[in-house]
Amino acid sequence: MLGNFSYHNATKLYFGEDSLQYLKQELPKYGNNVVLIYGGGSIKKNGIYDQVIAILKESGKNIAEDAGVMPNPTADKLREGVKIAKAHHADLLLAVGGGSCCDYAKAVSVSVHCDEDPWDKYYARFEEPDCEIVPVGCILTMAGTGSEMNGGAVITNHDTKQKIGHVFGEEVMPKFSILNPRFTMSLPKRQMVAGIYDIFNHICEQYFSGEDDNVSDDLAEALMKSVIRNALVAVDDPENYEARSNIMWAATWALNTLISRGKTTDWMVHMLGQAAGAYTDATHGMTLSAVSLPYYRCIMPYGLPKFRKFAVDVWGVIPAGKTDQEIAREGLAALENWMKKIGVAMKLSELGATEEMIEGIADATLILDGGYKVLDRGEIVRILKESL
Repeated sequence: MLGNFSYHNATKLYFGEDSLQYLKQELPKYGNNVVLIYGGGSIKKNGIYDQVIAILKESGKNIAEDAGVMPNPTADKLREGVKIAKAHHADLLLAVGGGSCCDYAKAVSVSVHCDEDPWDKYYARFEEPDCEIVPVGCILTMAGTGSEMNGGAVITNHDTKQKIGHVFGEEVMPKFSILNPRFTMSLPKRQMVAGIYDIFNHICEQYFSGEDDNVSDDLAEALMKSVIRNALVAVDDPENYEARSNIMWAATWALNTLISRGKTTDWMVHMLGQAAGAYTDATHGMTLSAVSLPYYRCIMPYGLPKFRKFAVDVWGVIPAGKTDQEIAREGLAALENWMKKIGVAMKLSELGATEEMIEGIADATLILDGGYKVLDRGEIVRILKESL
C-alpha cells in the first residue's frame, strides 16, 4: 500500500539530438547576466563550449565564466563561485557538464545572496534557503546523477573530510535542462560506467525500503532492467545512440523524486560511498559500487521479501526448490556478475582507500533510518572493511 504523498517537479526538459536549439527559447526568460559553469575544459575539446557560447552571444547575454568545477565540488570552490556570481550580478547560472557541475550550480544558486557561509548553513546545519535564489539551467554532458531534474547538491569539505548532499526543494531545481545523448559520447568509458552504476544505485536506494509491492516498485524494477540491458550494450559499443539515450533518460527518472513516492528510501550506500569519497576523492559512482554488496549482504536478512523480489523480478532467478535466503543471495550474485561485466570498482582499495582510513571514514558516515536496519558504528566499520 502506498502512503500519502505529494509530487511536483518544476524542471522543464528538452531531450534529443537537437535539444540544444531550445536554449534560445529559454534564455529570454532571464536577465542579461549569465554565469557559464563548467569543469576541466572537456567541453572546449568536444565543441560543446563553442556551441553554447554562440547561442549566448546571439541572445545578447553578458557572460562570465566559472570554470574548473571538479568531479567532487569543494566548499572552497563553492565560495569562489559565489564571488564570481555576485561580481557578475548573475541572473542565470548555466551549468554545462555532468552531475557535479549541476550540483555545484544549485549550491551556488542558494548561496549568492546568503549572508552566512554556505557550508555552515546548508551542509553543517541543513537549513533551507531564506534568501533570493538565482535560477539554474543545465546542459548535461554525463548521465548518472539525475541532478538535472532534482534539488540535490553534494559538496565536499576537505578541511572537515566530509562529503555531504543537501536535497533542496523545488524552488532550487533547475528551471530547464537540455539532454543530448550525443554529448555524453566523448566521456571515457570508466566515467560512463561510473555514471551507469550511480543510476542503478539511485534506484536501489529507493527500492530497498518498505515491504510494499506497489507502483513505485514496479517503476523501479522496469528502470533497473533497462539500465542493466542498455549498460551491457553501451560497454561493448559506447557509440550506440539507442543505448546511450536510454541510459540518459533512465538516469533522469531514477532520481527526479518520482519512484520515491510512498517509500521511506534508504541512502546508506550513498552515505558510505560519500564518506569514502571525502577521503579518497574517488569518482562517486565507483565509491558506491565498492560498498554496495557488503552493505546489501548486511541488511538482506532484515528486508528478505524485497531482496527475494529483486532476485526474481529483476534478475530472473528461478525460485523453485530454493529458500528465500538462497533466492536473495542468487540475486545479489547476479548483481555482482553484472557489475564485473560493466567494469565498476568492486573494492575501496582500488580507489585508494586503506585500512588506516577506515575509522575516519566510519566517523564521517551519516547514519540514516530509512532502510531495513539502522546501522550501528560497528556494522559500518565491518562493511567498510569488507569493502576493502
